Amino acid sequence: MTEAREQFQLEGKAAFDRAGLPTRKLEQWKYTPLNKLDALGFGAFDAVVPAIPDALPASVPEIDAYRVVLVNGRFATGLSDLSGLDPKVTLSGLDAAVSDAPALVDKLIGRQVKTDMPMAALNAAQFEDGIVLHVPKGVALEKPVHLVSLAGGSDEPVSAHPRLLISLDENAEVTLIETHVSFGEGVSLINGVTEISLGRHARLGHYKLQSEGGDTTHVWLNGATLHDSAVYDSFVLQIGGGLVRNEIRVLLDGEHIDARLSGAYFGTGTAHIDNTTFIDHSRPNCQSREVYKGVLDDESRGVFQGKILVRPHAQKTDGHQLNRALLLSSKAEFDSKPELEIYADDVKCSHGATTGDLDPDQLFYLKARGIDEAQARAMLVQAFLMESIEVIQKKAVRDVFADLLQARLTQSFGDLS
Repeated sequence: MTEAREQFQLEGKAAFDRAGLPTRKLEQWKYTPLNKLDALGFGAFDAVVPAIPDALPASVPEIDAYRVVLVNGRFATGLSDLSGLDPKVTLSGLDAAVSDAPALVDKLIGRQVKTDMPMAALNAAQFEDGIVLHVPKGVALEKPVHLVSLAGGSDEPVSAHPRLLISLDENAEVTLIETHVSFGEGVSLINGVTEISLGRHARLGHYKLQSEGGDTTHVWLNGATLHDSAVYDSFVLQIGGGLVRNEIRVLLDGEHIDARLSGAYFGTGTAHIDNTTFIDHSRPNCQSREVYKGVLDDESRGVFQGKILVRPHAQKTDGHQLNRALLLSSKAEFDSKPELEIYADDVKCSHGATTGDLDPDQLFYLKARGIDEAQARAMLVQAFLMESIEVIQKKAVRDVFADLLQARLTQSFGDLS
């Protein structure tokens, strides 16, 4: 353990001891309090270390990529495959990197995500492993990096606090795909943190599938700092889990940056799906786009909290935010809290939010052509969510995510082909 890591973990423990689990008293956690984790035996989670499976679950999509696997937050060498990786690129488990590249870990850890937020503090205090990805100047990976995170595998409650450190130097380019699924049965808490630093003209496509079982609480915070002319394209597809929160905080610390945050989600049963974003325009001449669309059925609940901050010197900012939700049940619920905080006068910023049922005119149109109502509703849900997938910049990733979403919709509505 490096001295910097040890000090960081001590700071995290002290911060979490002061804050505790988030409750409704915290504005950012008003709609998604986590104090119920205590009732699940949260204090005993860390004592359980399930065995690593012999193979990946069938729910993990097959992708031609450099594969790194975490099992309950711990790097699984036997399931990972880094064949053909450029030797100039660092891609390894975090715990191994502490020994093999301590200076790199010290340089990256705690820079983008501090310990001033409760779950980030808990992660800082408890993380044992994760991933380090460093791409040097001018290197563009030929294949994506596929991070597979497996949760569960025990009759006892399991918790994991993985930390991902991602650094792209000037003109570097990477596509990162994350797949989060469960294996076996059991209650799980996955409390992850990702720290991202993009140098000048660096490009990161960051695409996440979140599809754990209904007994999983998945809380993840992504903190990114982008420098001049960097491009960050983020998309999250949420089609599983019990309580899910994906939070992204992006600092645009340069000019001519392009940041895109998007997502699609489908909630059933009593699922709780929270997307929280914060984009900090600190410099002029930057663009940000946010588009989140979701469908909520049964007694599921969705949350969108999105804030765009434009600082006084961030002239020529172009920021847009949109969130839309369809409620298929009278018991489903959606909470939306879009915010614009602008201190510059030469900007173009907007936000929009809509919540409602399916369009009755569209239903009528389909039913008038001989399609029964259940099938018509399913077709409209499919069209609504599939439209969201189109914003993904990489076609290969777009196709994979479209197939995953189609399979999930087929599971609920039957064959829609």
